Amino acid sequence: MSENVNPQPPRRRSAFATRGFTRRRFLGLAGGAVAVAGGVSWAGKVLVPEPVAYAASGDPDLYLAGTDGWIHLPETPAIPPYHPDVLAPAPFTTYIFGFRNVTGMTALQKVGQKNKAQHSAPLFWVKQFDPAHPVDFKVQLTNLGLQGRPDLFDAHTLHWHGFRNVIPFFDGEPTGSVAVPSGRDFTYVYRPRDPGTYMYHCHVEDVEHVHMGMTGLVFVRPLQDGNTSLYRSGTYLYNDGDGSTGFDREFSMFLSEVWAEAHWADAHIQLPEWSDYHADFSLLNGRVYPDTIAPNGSVDPFHPVRDPNGDLIPPTGRPDLQYQPLSSLVTCNAGDRVALRFANLGFREQAMTLSGIRMRVLGRDATPMRGRDGTDTSYETETLDIGPGESYDVIFEAPDHQGPGFDTYLLYNRNYTRSNNLAPGSFGGQATEVRVYAANTVQQQQYPNDWGI
Repeated sequence: MSENVNPQPPRRRSAFATRGFTRRRFLGLAGGAVAVAGGVSWAGKVLVPEPVAYAASGDPDLYLAGTDGWIHLPETPAIPPYHPDVLAPAPFTTYIFGFRNVTGMTALQKVGQKNKAQHSAPLFWVKQFDPAHPVDFKVQLTNLGLQGRPDLFDAHTLHWHGFRNVIPFFDGEPTGSVAVPSGRDFTYVYRPRDPGTYMYHCHVEDVEHVHMGMTGLVFVRPLQDGNTSLYRSGTYLYNDGDGSTGFDREFSMFLSEVWAEAHWADAHIQLPEWSDYHADFSLLNGRVYPDTIAPNGSVDPFHPVRDPNGDLIPPTGRPDLQYQPLSSLVTCNAGDRVALRFANLGFREQAMTLSGIRMRVLGRDATPMRGRDGTDTSYETETLDIGPGESYDVIFEAPDHQGPGFDTYLLYNRNYTRSNNLAPGSFGGQATEVRVYAANTVQQQQYPNDWGI
C-alpha cells in the first residue's frame, strides 16, 4: 500500500516534534487559543490555502460530508466514566467523527446532517478506468463542522489509501495537498486503474480522525465485469482472464477499533494520552457481535434510503444502529462462490478465521496473487492475518446444505481480546456468521452485503 497506518499504537510526541506542530498540541499549550493567519487554515502539519472547489462538469458521482455524531456500543460492562458517555443522546453511547453520504440532497438537507456521521464511513465502489472510454469518478467532500466540538476548527480530507497514482490533486494527504475547512467543499477526481479492495480516511490529524471513525472501505470493479463466458455471474475481483476470481455474492468486512477514553475525551474537551492506547471495542463494519448480524440500514451509496429530512432510516427494530447501517452477516446458497473483502484500519494486527470453511486468498492490497510471469500464487487458509492498513480479497465456496433452515459457520477474530469486548461468556467483537441455505433460496444481491432474503 502507499503508506503505513500506525502498525503500533501512536506514541506521544512533544509539540515541536519533527512531524510538525499539530493543532492538538497548540490547543494544549495555548489554552485553547485559535491561530488564524492570512486566510489560510490549519490542516495537520501545515498551513494550506483555502481550497477552491474544482470546476468539474456535471454533478459529482458521490457527495460526502465530514462531521461528528453518535453511535451505539454495548453498555455492559460499563467503563466508567468513559462508557457509556453521559453526554450521549439516547439510544447512543459513543461520540465519533465520521462521514455521511449526502448525494442528491437539497442544501437544507445537507446542513441537517451535521452531528449525524456514520461508522464505518459509507461504503462505495467504482468501475476501473477504461482509457478507451475515459470517464472520471468525482467525489465531492464538504466539511459540515463538529456540532459537539464547535471550538475545534478541524479541516478534513479524503485520502484513498493505497491508490497508486498519487498526486496532490486527489491524494488528500495534507502536507502535499489541500484540506477542506469547515463550511467549504472540494471535489476529488479519480481514474482508478487497479481493481481490488482499498480503504479511505481523513488524513488531517490522522491518528485521531482515523480512530474517531473517519474511515471506510472502497473497491474498484475490474473491466472484465460483465463477461459471463469466464464465470456465470459475470462479476470478478480482478481481470483474471480465466474466471478464477469470479463470484456470486460479495461482502465487505471493515475492521476498526474504539478506545472508549479517546472518544470520551473528544466529547468532553480533553486530550487523550495516545501512548496509553488500547482497544476496548473491536468493530466489524462499525458494529460488534451480535449486532454485526442485525439487518442492514441504508447501504447502497448510489440509491440511498433516507427519511424526508435526509437522515438515515434505522435497521428494522434497531433504532440504536441508525448510524451503523452496514450488516456483516453473510448469506449464500450452497455451491455459491462468495467474495469477502477485508480491510483493517485499526492500530493492531487481526486474525480473522472462518471456522469450517477454507478461504482462497486471491488478492492482497489491491494486487492479484500472481507472479510477474503469471504464476498463480493464491493460497487456501482458514485464518487471515491482517495488519493495519492492509486489505485482502478472498473467495470461499459455500458447502452443501445439511439441514432445515440454514447452516451456520462462524467468522471471527482469533485474538480473544478482539472477539469478546469484555462481554461475559460470549463473543462480542469482530465476529459474525456465515449462513448457508439450500440452493436457489437466497436471491441475487442488489448491492454488496445485501442479504437477498
